[in-house]
Amino acid sequence: MRWDAQELERGDSPAAVSAASPTAALLPLAGLVRTVSTPEFAGITFHEVTAKSVLNKVVAGSRMPFDWTINPYRGCSHACVYCFARKSHTYLDFDAGLDFDSQVVVKINAAEVLRTELAKPSWRHEHVALGTNTDPYQRAEGRYQLMPGIIGALADSGTPLSILTKGTLLARDIPLLKHAAAQVPVGVGISLAMTNGQLSEAVEPGTPGPRARLKLISRLREAGLPCGVMAMPILPWLSDSDEALDSLFGALAAAGATGVTAGALYLKPGTREWFMQWIAREHPQLAGKYRRLYGSGSYASKEYRAWLAGRVRYFKDLHGFSGSQGFSHRDVDGGSDHDNAREEEAQYPAGSIPATAGHASPRHAGAARSGTAQPTLF
Repeated sequence: MRWDAQELERGDSPAAVSAASPTAALLPLAGLVRTVSTPEFAGITFHEVTAKSVLNKVVAGSRMPFDWTINPYRGCSHACVYCFARKSHTYLDFDAGLDFDSQVVVKINAAEVLRTELAKPSWRHEHVALGTNTDPYQRAEGRYQLMPGIIGALADSGTPLSILTKGTLLARDIPLLKHAAAQVPVGVGISLAMTNGQLSEAVEPGTPGPRARLKLISRLREAGLPCGVMAMPILPWLSDSDEALDSLFGALAAAGATGVTAGALYLKPGTREWFMQWIAREHPQLAGKYRRLYGSGSYASKEYRAWLAGRVRYFKDLHGFSGSQGFSHRDVDGGSDHDNAREEEAQYPAGSIPATAGHASPRHAGAARSGTAQPTLF
């Protein structure tokens, strides 16, 4: 069935919009052009908007290794139960749960607006990061094809760029990225934290499986492009065993990843509620353990993070990643939980950030226990 045949024009009655998408009754969104649903994307509604600006300035005081981001989509059909960006959907009057997975906002004029912004005399050609909130290569990108125009605009303007994604649709743009890399520094990062296909399907049901992402890493490296891996989140009692970590780092090494950063599950408000519901439903025997491990905060206990840092370091050394950035919580031996959270923001793996982005090198991880036994009192 034709995509256009499924559209709901902005002028349609509120009743018609609500019937097609119950949450759409919460609109209007700024710049809304139309709301679209189609059998090709069953259960997902797209809200096409025209943006006035697409360059987002990172908030002052952040330790992110970049100052500018672009998010062509809001909401994400990858539907990862642990996604840290869920709460951002509430800023649009959607909820952080099912709406985040199924109500996707599309900035259909992103490339055109970006070219205008990049042409301003005030633009300083600073590194721009994509994929920092929701995935720019989620399934909808196959339909809307926003990324080629965005990549082209950045490269043509002399602006360094980086992309972080779980989406194997990135392979479509490898030739474009190679061309861009001849013009500006380019970083590429793939998010992959487990090799267990069944677990991946359960916790990130809309993503390509681990094998497909490993193949993408190899394709990027064969094309001469860098590819760092964000092995996050490592899930307590689900993907943190020695067997799971050995399999993960071994597979990443075989695929040719240029660097890896790993870290434990992060449960900020909005994400915490959705994930805990999932754990209680799918792994009820773990629900109490997770409550004790995370307490009332967003981070696992300091003892657990120290233990996991040691295991990550061991398996990175074993598989040839020695000397590269290792664990997201670098100061696990000191400082407040808030300090640890801020430190996590800054650590990206080698290859995922343009080499000349101009930011200081992250500090080394704090010391961690090297024993193989997981702590029992969480």
